[in-house]
Amino acid sequence: MGKIGYKTYLNDRLKQVDFHGTPTFPLYIQITHERKSIFFKSYYFQLLSKRKYLIVVPGIVSRGPSLEFVKSREEVIIKYCIEQLGDAFSLDIFKASYDGMSTDLCDMLEGGFFEYLFNFFWDEGNPYMRDAIQNAVSTVNPYDLLHDFKRMFKADFYNKLIENSFFYAPPYLPLYGFKDGPQKGDPIIFSVMDWQDDSVKKKFKTYVEKTYPFAKADEIVKAVDTWAQKYLSSFSGK
Repeated sequence: MGKIGYKTYLNDRLKQVDFHGTPTFPLYIQITHERKSIFFKSYYFQLLSKRKYLIVVPGIVSRGPSLEFVKSREEVIIKYCIEQLGDAFSLDIFKASYDGMSTDLCDMLEGGFFEYLFNFFWDEGNPYMRDAIQNAVSTVNPYDLLHDFKRMFKADFYNKLIENSFFYAPPYLPLYGFKDGPQKGDPIIFSVMDWQDDSVKKKFKTYVEKTYPFAKADEIVKAVDTWAQKYLSSFSGK
């Protein structure tokens, strides 16, 4: 396969951008193989620059992901793609693999879950709650909203909201909930790469069975499989 080199770097040829209050040059990646190189934007830098990843406690503190955390995520996905391709490595194939494997399923499924919330509150006769959520889409994630909803709403209404989501929304809720906890303090990311691990799938299925006993865990796993494959196929051209 030949020698493969890679590095992450701040691209000072571009204008600085805001990274949660700190002016920063965009993070880029360089991959070199057989004396040829490709350069591209860091997926995780773009993802974790989003406002929803900034934790704000009014009057006390605001904290976003660190650049070191972003770089560490890139290191993992780059090494994984190189190892998986082996002798089939080429720069073009690597980039397609990187684009698919790095995709954060939680982020990609979030939009569909928000759409479910919009429709749910509209159908339940709460159009202004729907509008309020719609205006907050760029600054919060739906999983955190659900924590507040559980305290705000009566149990019957909240349970209906949760149970209906397993029929009318993508599997965002169980995916995000599964990742919430073990890595407290870090942003919740569940990449397509993470989903390739069969042991993770088994743990996820067990989590769904215990946390959402009304749901069909096998079907939820199959749904995540379908979404993960969708993103892999969209970048590979298959």
